[in-house]
Amino acid sequence: MDQPLSATLVVDDGTGIAYHRWEPDPGTDPDPVPVVLQHGFAANTAVEWADPGTVAAFTAAGRGVVGVDARGHGRSGKSPDPARYGERRMARDLRAVIAALGVPAVDLVGYSMGAIVALLTAAEEPAVRRLVIGGVGAGVVELGGVDTRVLPNDVLSLALLTDAPGTLPPEVAAMRAFAETVGADLPSLAAQARSAHRGRIDLAAIAAATLVIAGDVDPLAQRPHVLADAIPDARLRLLPGDHGVVGSPAFRAAAVDFLRG
Repeated sequence: MDQPLSATLVVDDGTGIAYHRWEPDPGTDPDPVPVVLQHGFAANTAVEWADPGTVAAFTAAGRGVVGVDARGHGRSGKSPDPARYGERRMARDLRAVIAALGVPAVDLVGYSMGAIVALLTAAEEPAVRRLVIGGVGAGVVELGGVDTRVLPNDVLSLALLTDAPGTLPPEVAAMRAFAETVGADLPSLAAQARSAHRGRIDLAAIAAATLVIAGDVDPLAQRPHVLADAIPDARLRLLPGDHGVVGSPAFRAAAVDFLRG
């Protein structure tokens, strides 16, 4: 797979949003509608989508791909200020990138935090043709975001900033370790954790055909049928696995097949 063409879009509040583009593989029958990928918390385009092979699966299927690094993540701008974060702010960034692409339509894939960003975007952006979301479930309908009943945001924020990570309970210790492994900016992640979206998402306004993908033992995507039932044209696909199912061949295959239409 070729290296992406990367660019940075400076959005309305002065934050630089990095995005990365791949062309369809030579010899494929290209679909002119690009696939836009929005990663989850603490990850970035490379870690979540390129390294596991998801980008390659799409380009092999004749799709151009655009991966967006959410603010505070990857190569995008960083800040420890919670006022600069939240998935609704990230959705504004994503819509700005979509507009900058200059295309009439996109297919959108979002996972975990990125799924909330994608849902908020699809509820307002008519350019979204098809939508794949994963790593979330009933918490979107009942809480308005990623299920904080499983991992409270204040606990996560403190875990990211503590000077004694060895004392953390396993569920947050793993998140802290992942963030450090991928070189994430911990103050920025803590700021996002404190600003995570809470409130109604107008799921009924989503006109795009939608696929909800969830691991069958993912604690952050419990009762995903509740979410699928709340989106007008949605279907549910359960895969074996937990929150790491996003990196699996089964996830890639389900997303590619669905976006073929």
